[in-house]
Formats: sequence, C-alpha cells, structure tokens
Amino acid sequence: MTRIEMALLAFTSFNAVRVLAYFPQMAAIIRDTNGATAVSYWTWSLFAASHLSTVVYALVAVGDWQMVTVFAINAVCCIVIILLTFHKRREHRSHHQPDGDADPERTQPEALNRFPTAWRTS
Repeated sequence: MTRIEMALLAFTSFNAVRVLAYFPQMAAIIRDTNGATAVSYWTWSLFAASHLSTVVYALVAVGDWQMVTVFAINAVCCIVIILLTFHKRREHRSHHQPDGDADPERTQPEALNRFPTAWRTS
C-alpha cells in the first residue's frame, strides 16, 4: 500500500468513524433539562458548512462518491444536532414562560435574587 493510499484510508476511516461521535451529543441534548444551553449554534453550523463544502469539493474536484457520502452523513448529523437543540430550547422556553401575573422576583433564577435589583440585567 502506497503512502497516498494509507493517507486516504486513514482520512476515510477517521471521518467515517467520526459519525459515531455525534450520537453522544444528540443523546445529551435529548436528556438535557435546561434547553441545551451548552450547545453552540454557531459551532455546529460551521461544522455543517465545512462538511457541506467538502461534499461540493468531493463532487466537483475529486469525483469521489465515498468521500461525498461520508461528509454528507457528517453534515446531516450536524444539522440534526442543530435541529434537536432548536427543539429543546423552544420546548424549554414554552415550559418556563412566566405567567402574566407572576412576581418578577420569583421568575428570576435563584442565584440572581441574591443581588440588588439594580444590578440585574434581565
């Protein structure tokens, strides 16, 4: 096996196995009870865009359908993470909307109630 073939094998293998790494993130989002606040839309959108640009490169410049498939699956997984996060945040907001008659002091996170009202930004 040549060095180029070994490099291609390593590249394809690691990027194919990377698909498995998305599932723990998806599971963590599903289990999250705080609206998946630790997940960054910006980061996952950049990952998805990077994978999609690689799909285009693989189609146009290389003509490698195996590479297209691997990176398309990676892009789809990133998009799923973004959609799960969106759903989780929307669900969290709908369950935690304060009532119109609610006391504003009680709707603040408990940690914020330790500070004088003038210090609070939300």
